[in-house]
Amino acid sequence: MKTGKIAWITDTTASLNKEFIEEYHIHVVPLHVVINQESYKETIDITQKEFYERMQDEEGTFQTSQPSVGEFVELYTKLKEDYDYGIAIHASSILSGTYQTSVMAAEMADFKLFAIDSLTGSYPLSFLMKKGVELVEQGLEGNEVVAHLNAIRDNTRLYLIPSNLDQLHKSGRVSGSQKILASLFNIKPILAIEGTAKIVDKVRTEKRAIAWLINKLTEDLKTRSVNKVAIVHANDMKRATALEKLVNDTFPTIKTELMMLITVAGVHTGVGTAGLSWVLE
Repeated sequence: MKTGKIAWITDTTASLNKEFIEEYHIHVVPLHVVINQESYKETIDITQKEFYERMQDEEGTFQTSQPSVGEFVELYTKLKEDYDYGIAIHASSILSGTYQTSVMAAEMADFKLFAIDSLTGSYPLSFLMKKGVELVEQGLEGNEVVAHLNAIRDNTRLYLIPSNLDQLHKSGRVSGSQKILASLFNIKPILAIEGTAKIVDKVRTEKRAIAWLINKLTEDLKTRSVNKVAIVHANDMKRATALEKLVNDTFPTIKTELMMLITVAGVHTGVGTAGLSWVLE
């Protein structure tokens, strides 16, 4: 017998806390992290913190891979028994194939699914999930929720400052000569997750990179409001807490939250990466 409830589906790039997942019965499909050809299910076999610790301490290759279509088909076949339809919000389809795999699996399982490509991950994705739940509680239907969340999607921000260019070089996003020059002149690239991960600016010194983030937030606040800023980091609490203090001191009315950087981004940016994320409201 169908309950009429809506099934909520996402993946581990959403950075949702355990309490929210349990309260709203969110179905979180884990991405796989691959360390030296050995695969682990994220949050089940290995935590993000453990992944970054191994990346720091071990030699070799560190990658992520999307869940298999079989994992999604199994989930959607089961959900069909209890739900009328599902709403799935996934990591950027350019960063991961999870969105496409989810949509394909829903068709294979003949499960009605409203799927949203977040074009991001981390805090903005968790924001979209929570907003979606809120909209359903207000009585909106699936297609209306999708339209609202797609509009909010364009107002998300996620900026990262890698601690060095080692991983960006390994992933082919910067050349060897760029890496050497950046090291020589202490150049810090600033990455934005806007569909893909792209370098939006390069500045000299860590201090100027942090100032760039603060200025970007200041500019956004001239036209829109921001209720919370997430400080994301790749297992560097010292760097993250210093950044959080700066945000608190500069914007005392805005709430902050520390959050581990999703591995699908961290495999490119490396251990020690830090950044800020917010959503314009």
